[in-house]
Amino acid sequence: MDWNLVEANWQQFKCEVHSNWGRLSSSHLDLIAGRRACLSNGIREAYGVTGDEAERQIKSFEARNQHPRPVSSR
Repeated sequence: MDWNLVEANWQQFKCEVHSNWGRLSSSHLDLIAGRRACLSNGIREAYGVTGDEAERQIKSFEARNQHPRPVSSR
């Protein structure tokens, strides 16, 4: 997963991230703004998991989202 693409298109990816980590509030998502390290920190805070567990979850998310759906031009 290309995190530069995620960061540049955060408004579209934000829904994917929230559907995977529902405990992340809108404020968390705004602070994360597509940055992988911030996502890891947010997961650790919201779920009370270790850094290693947050990384495992992100890697699993990346594997499921290797080819993100094209963003509509509407």
